[in-house]
Amino acid sequence: MKGLCNYVLFSLSVLLACGQQVQTNNEQGLFAGHYEMNKPQKIFNMPKELNEISGIVFHPKEMNTIYAEQDEEGKVFAYNLNDGSIRKTKFAGKGDYEDIQLLNNYIVMLRSDGALYIFPFNDMNAEETVNAKEFRHILPGGEYEGLYADNRALKLYVLCKSCEGKQDNATTVYILSMDATGNVKLESNATINVKSVAEKAGLKKLNFRPSAFTKTEDGNEWFILSSVNKLMVCTSADFTVKETYKLGASLYNQPEGIALDAANNLYISNEKGSSRSATILKIPYRK
Repeated sequence: MKGLCNYVLFSLSVLLACGQQVQTNNEQGLFAGHYEMNKPQKIFNMPKELNEISGIVFHPKEMNTIYAEQDEEGKVFAYNLNDGSIRKTKFAGKGDYEDIQLLNNYIVMLRSDGALYIFPFNDMNAEETVNAKEFRHILPGGEYEGLYADNRALKLYVLCKSCEGKQDNATTVYILSMDATGNVKLESNATINVKSVAEKAGLKKLNFRPSAFTKTEDGNEWFILSSVNKLMVCTSADFTVKETYKLGASLYNQPEGIALDAANNLYISNEKGSSRSATILKIPYRK
């Protein structure tokens, strides 16, 4: 028992030294009970053309390839985690593209103004697609960075970073449906209580500006990433805030993308910023 106590004290000291927030309900500092955020299993250094990497996503049947976009060019990149090889497909002109998802065999791209670009996944076999559809003015005016695809329900969730009519105490999530031909329409919305995020983070007030989010395979929890706030937030399926986790700047200098693979391992992408290169961090799932 003495050895176990010493291990716990040592783990807490490491977390404090790295600037991590120690959760009152989790003495080991695990995010969502399964992820030791300050101890990535591997760090992948991105090539120069992905210095501005933003969103990332896995195909359900491809554990070794991560699909990504960077926020300056209308291209989707397929990055091989094993050998670092890369291929890309152009879908549109230059723009501020923020996130990527795969839904019903379509790739869905989110631009910062809320516009969506959708094209068949099979077009990733070509250098350029001519099948991309553009959907504008579906969402209220504002700035958007987070996109998630629910393949079971054929729904898209779009997370507002800063939108028209935004309330100080709430962040809006817009929910869209997609038909078999890749057309989308707005259906409903949900909200995240920013006051609850601040309280869990031990802050009196918080200007919450989320940059990406994903959902666990069982559908019970959302993981929400905020680059500006250096914060990870875990909520229930209905966006009730459960816990927060402060990210250390040494590892998470500019975290903009988040994804889970088929084995529940968590991946977070960092833009280059002032670092030597952009990165993708793999945080293994701990049972």
